[in-house]
Amino acid sequence: MTVRRTPSPSPPVGEGAERALASEAGEGALGRFPSPGRSLRSRPPSPARGEGREQLPRSAPSTRTSFARALRKNMTDAERKLWFALRDRRFANFKFRRQVPTGRFIADFICFERRVVIEVDGGQHLESQHDKERDLWFAGEGFVTLRYWNNDVLKNLEGVLTVILDVLHKQPPHPDRAERGRPSPAGGEGKKQVSP
Repeated sequence: MTVRRTPSPSPPVGEGAERALASEAGEGALGRFPSPGRSLRSRPPSPARGEGREQLPRSAPSTRTSFARALRKNMTDAERKLWFALRDRRFANFKFRRQVPTGRFIADFICFERRVVIEVDGGQHLESQHDKERDLWFAGEGFVTLRYWNNDVLKNLEGVLTVILDVLHKQPPHPDRAERGRPSPAGGEGKKQVSP
């Protein structure tokens, strides 16, 4: 017994007939047969897609920014270990950033909310004049600089974090950061409590 299949009727014009013909011809859905609606060339430019305005070339990142990116990619073992403890507000809900260009220097780790800079140094930083200048500049900008040797971070991370936490709690919040606070939850905005 053979079952005969009847071909499905072709769709009326304007409801995919062109696309069906295009797929039969082996071309994509928008092959040589345009859709019955407006063509892509006739639609108005969309600012959301970056159309309709002149595209300006992006400026190249500054040398300090490029250098900071390279430092982020090539962190030392001690920096990586400390960053794992400080990142994503893991450390007492304080926001830290790493390898941040600040002024003419790049801070290893910085908490803008409490104006604390943390530097993790190797032996090459012993009695460095550049580090003294950096510390003076940060102090002039209202930052407290904490310096740790790589060995301290690698062998005594808990002790390092205890000192950092103590300094963070002693430092008053920066006035710009303290005023903003945390945003209110989206569900509670604009609703007043009505007492019965």
